[in-house]
Parts: sequence; C-alpha cells; structure tokens
Amino acid sequence: MSENARLDEEQASQRRARILGMNYVDTSMLEPKTLYKDLLSVPELYDLKVIPLRLEKGRILFGVTTTTSQQTMHGLTQRFADYRVEFAIISDIGYREYMRLYDPPKEVVYQDIEITGNANDQINSVSELLEQVKADDMLAYLVTQAHHLNASDIHIETQREDVRIRFRIDGVLHKVANLPIEKYRVLVSAIASAGNVSTSANEAQQGHIAQSVTMADGRNVDVNVRLETVPTINGMDIVMRLFNMDRSRYNLDLLGLSPAERTVVDGIISKPSGLVMVVGPTGSGKTTTLYSMLNSLVTDERKIITIEDPVEFQFPGVTQISVTSASGGNDDSFSDKLRAVLRLDPDIVMVGEIRDLDTARTALQAALTGHLVLATFHASSASASLTRLSDIIEQNPLFISAIRLIMAQRLIRKLDDTLKQAYTPSLFELDKINEILNTLPPSVQRPPLEGLQLYKPGSSTENPYGYKGQLAIREQLTMTESLRKLLETPKLSISAQTIEAEAIKDGMLTMVQDGILKVIAGQTSFEELFRVIE
Repeated sequence: MSENARLDEEQASQRRARILGMNYVDTSMLEPKTLYKDLLSVPELYDLKVIPLRLEKGRILFGVTTTTSQQTMHGLTQRFADYRVEFAIISDIGYREYMRLYDPPKEVVYQDIEITGNANDQINSVSELLEQVKADDMLAYLVTQAHHLNASDIHIETQREDVRIRFRIDGVLHKVANLPIEKYRVLVSAIASAGNVSTSANEAQQGHIAQSVTMADGRNVDVNVRLETVPTINGMDIVMRLFNMDRSRYNLDLLGLSPAERTVVDGIISKPSGLVMVVGPTGSGKTTTLYSMLNSLVTDERKIITIEDPVEFQFPGVTQISVTSASGGNDDSFSDKLRAVLRLDPDIVMVGEIRDLDTARTALQAALTGHLVLATFHASSASASLTRLSDIIEQNPLFISAIRLIMAQRLIRKLDDTLKQAYTPSLFELDKINEILNTLPPSVQRPPLEGLQLYKPGSSTENPYGYKGQLAIREQLTMTESLRKLLETPKLSISAQTIEAEAIKDGMLTMVQDGILKVIAGQTSFEELFRVIE
C-alpha cells in the first residue's frame, strides 16, 4: 500500500474512533511492535479481531477494529479481570500487519508438475499449493509449469462444486488441479483485469495478457498468453493459449518436412508473388508453420507486414499489426487492414487468418499484383479449402492462378522411442493399411508389408502414456496445370473428392497417406493416427 493510501486509511479510522467516542492508535507509529503471545492464541486473534498492543503495570491495551463486537470487548474485560483493560481503534491494515507478525505466511515451495502415474496425489498437492498463493502467483506458476511440460494451452473449467484446471500436452488434456469456487473468483478477477475482459459478459471474449510477475520465491515470470473466455452455467470458462517467445523454434528445419515437402515449400515461398495457405483446425500448428516460413524470408531487402489477431511473436525487421475482433461487428476487420497495408508497398504480407469473403478476395488480388501472401484458413483438408475458395472466386481463372500452395496439417503424438513396443498388426489393421496404400500417388513408392511390425506405446513411471512430443502429418496441394483446368471447367460445383483425386494423380500425399507411412515407419501408433484423422 502506498504512503498516501495508508495515511487516508489511518485518518478514516481516527474519524470513526472519534464518532464512537473511543481512543485511536496509529500502529504504524509503534516501533518496535511487541508481541504478547501468552495473552491470546493466534486463532483467537483471528476470531476476536483484536490485537494486544501494550501490557504494563496491570494494564492491557487492546487494539480493535470497527468490526470488533461489543460482546467481544466485554468478554475480554471479564477474562482479564485482574488487569485494567482498555480498548483503542486501529485500522484494518494495522490489524493485518500485526497478524503477519503473529502468524507469518508459510514459505511457499513451488513444486514442478509432472505427468506421471500418481495423478491423484499430484493433483491434490498442486491444488493445495494454488490455495496458498495470491492470484498473480497462481497465474505465473501455471504458465511456468505449462511451459515446463511443453503444453500448448491451459484450460480453467467451472463445474458445480469446484473448478478444474487442465493442461493440453501433445494434443491431449491432462488434469493438474482443482480450485474451490472462492479461490477461482480471485484468480478469474486477476486474469480478467490483466486481459482486459469482463467477468460479467454474456458473450465469448478474447484478450491478451503480457506482463511480468515477481512470484513469492523471487522469480520473475513473463506471462504471455492469448485469452479466450466463454460464459457457462457455472461461471466463466477460460482457455489460455501460450506464446513461446523463443525465435529459434520458428524454423523450417524443425517442422519435420520431408525432403520432397521442403523442396516444394522452398521453391514456392522464394517466388515474388502468389498465395500460400496453411489450413487445419485450431491447435494444428498452423501459426508455427506460417511463422517458420516468415522467419526464413526476413531480410533487409524485403518489406514484410503481418496482420494478426493477436500478434503472437514479435519478429525484428517485420511490421506487425494487431487486429482486435469486435463482437457482433466488423470494426477493425482483416479486410480493411489488408487493403490499407497493400498501399504501403510490401513485398510479403502475412494474414493471420482468412475469415470472410472480403478478406479472401483482397488476399487473392494482392497475390495477383506482385505480393507473396501467407495466410491461415480453417478447413478440414487442402481440397476442402479449395472448394471453399472456388465458391469465393467463382471459377475466375486469374484468381485460380494466384494460388501457389495449400498445406493442410494435423498434429499427432509421437511414440516414445525408449518405450514403444513392437507387435504384429491384426487383419483389420492390415486391410486398412492396404486400402490406404492402394490410393498412393503413382510417384510414391509403396513400402513392403511382408513381416510388417507396428508399434504401440509402452509405459513407465515417468511417462505413463508412452508418447513424447508431436509430429505433423501433412498434405501439400500445389496448383498444377491439370488442377487448374479442372477448376476452370464451367460446372455448377466441384467436390473436394474430385479435387483430391486429381491432386493425388499429380503426386499429392493426403494426410491419411502421410500418416499411415509414419505408422509403418514406427513414428506413431495406428490408434493415434485414427484418433486424429477420422
């Protein structure tokens, strides 16, 4: 508390004492503060809301607040009948200062969260830890532990009796703690204030928290998260998507691209114009892929501008514009910002997400007029995204020629090589594998299946689930001559299946084909692939 605020509280307490006809003591002037631990126990000090301030020559002076009852004061007078008992008003902050001396806060030991087989024991200990610390420390601790476990996001979910906290690790949610409703309210108020969202809103909200927190153990923690909130019947649920501030992780070499896939990407993003889209659902690694492309293109000779909601990582040498989504309107829209950006003569433009027809048309026009445009798009596959774009561009041959590459992807868990166990596949698994391999492009060599061994996850105390890290399964649709002719054919509609079949003829691996090859190679399990790919 600042000196001015403390002075205001003391003056207010003095005025209340005068109105009540009682003496007043400014405890900030009592130095040193003597503790009389034999008079009253710590629980009694809390229950009675009194502090013994002075004991001398048969006289006791108790400090009381304006919430201390007359019954309490009468009881103390009778209890200490051998003394002359007096009372004086003290401020609430003065009372709390004394209580910190009588009952010092316990030292908080921040233990690391581990995803192990002893889940219940750890959930209980983490829950107890969170109840001991203040809201900012709770947030900093959860973010620190999420980074420690390579989690992508933190889920705070309200339930009838309590609040559940879970981390998404390698695409799967793991429970780490429960919070009582009272403590959740403290935490959610701090999160809402830092993220500039309302705790009483009746609609979903988005926010961004970027702050530095000094925890109780002296550590400084940078909290940088994207905030998504939604009202539920039990309260406001929150998802915090973590931003990793390490530029080195945005590197094309770390994306797990095959030599053929890397050749395609390098060839296309080196061109001065065209549209490159990365598609997939939320949490499929689209932003990481796009940032890795962007990072490889940053030079002093190029002007690069991004339009993002929000800006997740700041790249030196790149002009980045944050777009805030307004509920129920298009204020500050991507399309408006994109048109303004194009007047700044950029070489490369990154659009965080193509969300509507106007943004799609503007992005395609930019790709036609000498700009390399990188963007994300929500679609289930590369061919599905192309059918949606076809509806927008209405078989316009100019727009079709602007599309260079559509990369669809999903993230699946990678088997822990030290734990994975070999087994002979069942007839069902062999039939499914053969069915998929029979659809491979002519240019892709079919792997032999004789004596095939697949792998399933093992288990250990340190890693009970048998997976470690994630890998991407991808499909890369490039605009070939045959595909262009198909899209330019005057028809009422062209299905995603038709587009996909044509792309496979031209050499495209689908995500399920790429995934089954990774299953055969022992990188992931059959079950994991079909958990992610329907």
